[in-house]
Amino acid sequence: MAADEQFMKLTTKENDLGQIEVAPQVIEVIAGIAANHVEGVNRMQGTFSASVKGIFGRKERSQGITLRFDEDQNLNVDVFVYLDYGVSVPKIALKIQDQVRQQLLFMTDLQVATVNVHVEGIVPEKTPKVDLDQLFTIDGGDREN
Repeated sequence: MAADEQFMKLTTKENDLGQIEVAPQVIEVIAGIAANHVEGVNRMQGTFSASVKGIFGRKERSQGITLRFDEDQNLNVDVFVYLDYGVSVPKIALKIQDQVRQQLLFMTDLQVATVNVHVEGIVPEKTPKVDLDQLFTIDGGDREN
């Protein structure tokens, strides 16, 4: 079974009611939202087309996630993220791995073999621009000598 197949079958303990199939895009979205909710994650890696969609208001929730199956048919998830400046990279990466694994297990009952976190970059804090007209004033008023 490859990650690009149309649906992934979920196994259930009571299968007398029928099959449960989930599209791989659903797994990608779950993993993407889980990773994005970890504090310290600035954004997920995206493609140019995802950036264009974001400009027009359609956020691509599965960006930065790649699903792969190894030769034993175990699910491997790759997460590509940008982190905030000043965070502990190993701690945030471990939180991402834990969060993605937990959410996929909780929402789909899928056991994930590995969650590989790829830190694509660090995003610095935005500093407020200095108003040069107000540079030498105190509390917005002019300073008297």
